[in-house]
Amino acid sequence: MKTYRKELWFEVKTRRALINITDQVEACLKESGIKEGLLLCNAMHITSSVFINDDEPGLHRDFERFLEKLAPEKPYDQYEHNTFEDNADAHLKRTIMGREVVVAVTGGKLDFGPWEQIFYGEFDGKRRKKVLVKIIGE
Repeated sequence: MKTYRKELWFEVKTRRALINITDQVEACLKESGIKEGLLLCNAMHITSSVFINDDEPGLHRDFERFLEKLAPEKPYDQYEHNTFEDNADAHLKRTIMGREVVVAVTGGKLDFGPWEQIFYGEFDGKRRKKVLVKIIGE
């Protein structure tokens, strides 16, 4: 069995963003040389997320509205966590969107369903954060 590990780094200039990272993850898979196995992709920071969904701008705006209704950024004083940083909402949004995805690798390709893409979700940007790509297989 072969293993592969790579860190992808992001520094989003806005507080929140959804970034399609499918091409970067596919490049990792190609670099690994693994044809059959599993790929794990996870956010390595508690206020960011990795998830699978459709790359459709309207849906992305829907995510933003949905998350803001569930965990509004302001007022900051609504959260007990907000004593040192004003990012409690980002922690909650990350929990809702999830930490990681696992995708089957078949024939050297990500085994996606229709329209599936991998996204990095940033909920407390303006600093450097990493995403881990780990692939195991043959």
